Amino acid sequence: MTRHARLWHFHGGLRLPEHKAESTALPIAALALPAQLVLPLVQHIGAAAEPVVTVGERVLKGQLIARAGNNISAPVHAASSGIVSAIEPRPVPHPSGLPVPCIVISTDGQDEWTALTPLDTDPCMLPAEEIRARVRDAGIVGLGGAGFPTHIKLNPGAGHVIEILIINGAECEPYISCDDMLMREHAREVVEGARIMRHAVHAARCLIGIEDNKSAARAALLHALTELGEHNIRVVTVPTRYPTGGEKQLIKVLTGREVTSQGRPLDIGMLCHNVGTAVAVYRAVVLGEPLISRIVTVTGAGVAQPRNFAVPLGAPISALIAAAGGYTMQQPQLLMGGPMMGLPLPDDSLPVIKTTNCILAMPARAVEPELPCIRCGECVKVCPANLLPQELFWQARAKDFDKAQDQHLFDCIECGCCDAVCPSHIPLVRYYRYAKTEIWTGEKERRKADLARQRHEARVARQERDKTERAAKMQKHKTELQSSDTPDIDPKKAAVQAAVERVKAKQQITEDT
Repeated sequence: MTRHARLWHFHGGLRLPEHKAESTALPIAALALPAQLVLPLVQHIGAAAEPVVTVGERVLKGQLIARAGNNISAPVHAASSGIVSAIEPRPVPHPSGLPVPCIVISTDGQDEWTALTPLDTDPCMLPAEEIRARVRDAGIVGLGGAGFPTHIKLNPGAGHVIEILIINGAECEPYISCDDMLMREHAREVVEGARIMRHAVHAARCLIGIEDNKSAARAALLHALTELGEHNIRVVTVPTRYPTGGEKQLIKVLTGREVTSQGRPLDIGMLCHNVGTAVAVYRAVVLGEPLISRIVTVTGAGVAQPRNFAVPLGAPISALIAAAGGYTMQQPQLLMGGPMMGLPLPDDSLPVIKTTNCILAMPARAVEPELPCIRCGECVKVCPANLLPQELFWQARAKDFDKAQDQHLFDCIECGCCDAVCPSHIPLVRYYRYAKTEIWTGEKERRKADLARQRHEARVARQERDKTERAAKMQKHKTELQSSDTPDIDPKKAAVQAAVERVKAKQQITEDT
C-alpha cells in the first residue's frame, strides 16, 4: 500500500520554505456559526445557479437554495438554517473584483438539518450514473482550487479508459495545510471517497500522492487502508518540491507520463482529484450531505494563532481571522491561497467560497521596481511546464499574442516560479495573465462578430429567397394567363373582362330575385 515503484521528475520547480508547522500544531477546530452567510450563485466556472428560494423564506442546513444553471455549474445549498435576508449582488473572492449574485442567509443559531437520505448499501454496488447524480446534486466541485464540477470529471465519456485515478495530497504551496490536516484527521473518509471514485470511473488502479513532509498524514492513510482491507489503493510518497501539486506535474512524478500541450489527463488514461474532493464525494454518496463546508487554513505572520478550521461556506473571512486570535499588525496583506498563486483580497469582509483553501495574512510586501530583462535564463530553469518564460514575456509586452500562443502560452500554470527567481523583479505571471485575457477577449469578440455575420448572411439569403419565390409566382401566374383559351386577347384585358362578366352575373341574379 505504500510506494516501492520508481518515481520520475518534472522539469524545474523550486524548494521553498514550507511554513506549515505553524498551522498544524493544533487540531482542526469548528468555526463558530456566524450571524450571516453569503453564498455566491456563480461558481469558478459555468453559469450562475438559479435561486429556488425567496427573500423571507426560512431554510434548513443542507437545503437546496439554487439549482445548477447548466451542466457545467453546480447547485448551491444552505450552510446553516436561517432566513433568506437578501438575494443580491455582493463582492466575492475573484480576480475581477466585481460583485456577483448571492443568496444571503441570516442564521438562526439552531443549525437545523434538512432531511438527508444516507445510503444503506455498499456505494461500490451503485451504478456509476447514480454516483455521478449524487455528486452533482450535492454541488461538489474540485476543492483543490480549480472549482470544476466533479460529476463532469467522473464521467470520462466514450472512448476514454481510465487506467489510474490519482488522489492529489501533495499540497505543495507554502503555508497551506488544510489537506494535510484533512488526511490526518479524516483519512478513512479520504480512502472511502477514493474507493467510490475509482468505482465510478472503472479505474484499474488508484494512487494517493503525498509529499514526504507529511509523515503523520501518510501514516493515517496507511492505517485506514489496513483497516478497510483495501488493496487497490496505494499511498505513494513523492519528494517535496513546488509545484508537485500541479495536476500535470504530479502525473509525471507518479507515472512518468506527460500530458501533451493543450491535452488533458484523460488523453493518457489519467484522472486527478483532490483529497478534499474525495471526502466530499464520500459524504455526498454515503451520508447524503451536500457540499456546505470545507477545511480552511488561516495562517501567516499577520494572525496571532494560525490554525485550520472547519468553515461553513459563506462565512465572512473576518470570522476566521477572529477565530485565529485576530491580527498581529496593522493592515496586513490578505491572500486567498498561498504566497505563490494566491489571490489578493481587498479586505476580510468577503465570504468563504468552495475554492477557499487558505487565508494568508502577511506584512504588505514592498513592490520592487521592474528592471530590464538581463536574459539570465533563470526563469527557464525553474519553469515546470518547460516553457520559455522570457520569450512569452517579450511577446506579451509587445502584444504579439499569436507568437505567444505558438510558444504554448496556455500551458503556463501560473505557478510563479519564474517570478520568484527573476533578478529584475519582472512580474512575469502578470504579463502572461494579461496576454491570456486579451486572447480570450479577442476570441469572444470574434465569436460575436462571426455570429453577427452569420445572422446577416442568413437574413440576406432569406430576402433573396423570398424575392425569387415572388418572381416565380408572378411568372407562373403570367404563364397561366398566356396559356388560356383566348391567346389573342391581352392577358390584362382578359382579366378585366372576366371581372366585369362576374359583376354582371351577380347583378342579373339580383334582378331575377
